[in-house]
Amino acid sequence: MTKYVINGGNPINGEVEISGAKNAAVAIIPAALMVDGVCRIENLPQISDVTTLLSILKEMGADIRAVNKRTVDIDCTRVKTMRATFDTVRRIRASYYLIGALLGRFGNAYVTMPGGCNFGGMRPIDQHVKGFTAMGANVSVKNGVVSAETDKVLRGATIYLDVVSVGATINLMLGAALAEGNTYIENAAKEPHIVDLANFLNSMGADIRGAGTYSIKIRGVRRMSGGSYSIIPDQIEAGTYLAAVAGAGGRIVLRDVIPKHLEGISSKLREMGVTVVDLEDSIIAQRTDPLLKTHIKTMPYPGFPTDMQPQISTVLCLANGISTVTEGVWDNRFRYVDELAKMGSLIRVSGRTAIIEGVSNLTGASLKASDLRAGAALVIAGICARGETTIEGVSYIERGYEKMIQKLSALGVDIKAIYTPDEPHLEEQEAV
Repeated sequence: MTKYVINGGNPINGEVEISGAKNAAVAIIPAALMVDGVCRIENLPQISDVTTLLSILKEMGADIRAVNKRTVDIDCTRVKTMRATFDTVRRIRASYYLIGALLGRFGNAYVTMPGGCNFGGMRPIDQHVKGFTAMGANVSVKNGVVSAETDKVLRGATIYLDVVSVGATINLMLGAALAEGNTYIENAAKEPHIVDLANFLNSMGADIRGAGTYSIKIRGVRRMSGGSYSIIPDQIEAGTYLAAVAGAGGRIVLRDVIPKHLEGISSKLREMGVTVVDLEDSIIAQRTDPLLKTHIKTMPYPGFPTDMQPQISTVLCLANGISTVTEGVWDNRFRYVDELAKMGSLIRVSGRTAIIEGVSNLTGASLKASDLRAGAALVIAGICARGETTIEGVSYIERGYEKMIQKLSALGVDIKAIYTPDEPHLEEQEAV
């Protein structure tokens, strides 16, 4: 078991290099199953979700070779199984992308129901099932295993998603890339990592157009061959460090970012009195004046991302006046509020909305992370708070943030990891 210990209350200053996007990596790694040959994936983040997915592919028979810390060569030519039913699959929600990849390659898939972060409420896969069914698959869930079977291969279809779903958009893109005929995904999600997956698949020989819009057209191809691809920077990691300097004060420079991907976050920070300057591939953020209240509603991209909701809510605990944060994507993502209350925050949750009354300061406390982004929010709270904060459940945080201790230490944060006897295995239920 590991816990973080933070002595906070001071501004942060320095530079941060942003890692490859977690949400892109966990889609692109399963996509390697569909490639006939070696694909080199560069700029992979060093996080546990990536390690887990690579282990899953290896268990399925893939040949995986590390080129360096952020680059791997994956050859799935020898993978013959349509099954990913071992315990490793349960650890992360992104393993459900194996369904689309296996259906695309073999026409059948048998995948253990995945796990991940639990921030309250189930994440249904009904839109995934709807799409695969339209493409000719018979999908069922029995004894914790998703079975998706076709006569031979998936067939192109027109699919209208009832809700904008990132997971369904990705999974259906995977299945359609090698399907017979054309597939149209309407009301598709537009997140940067969806565009990144499409670019990866296209670089391997797929024919996908319209990624990043509400309408995606995929012309199925017979084969995808090998190649090299570099993953985009992580929008949410960058946003988390922007939130940290907003809460603690100081000045930071984010390196290796795509500022356009952060516009929804940056615009709200500017409303809160934070100076945010966009450069070509970096961002400068500074706060010296008191934080101002604001009102936020999370929405699909390019709106304010749900994966930044806990972090921004934590920062607003220190803003002058009353702010509101409305969760427009998930039914319940406020489990971390009880932890912030231990630090002196004043937050009242009503349905999907958190009403936040700013306080002059937070006080260090003993906390426990309940999911990935909530864990990041508690780290920000610890940085901003006076005194010592301890955070347990940091295995959630390490699922999505590369070398957080080292990066924060370089910004002047007094933070360290304390190792104690092993904690029980986390039976995770959902991923972020």
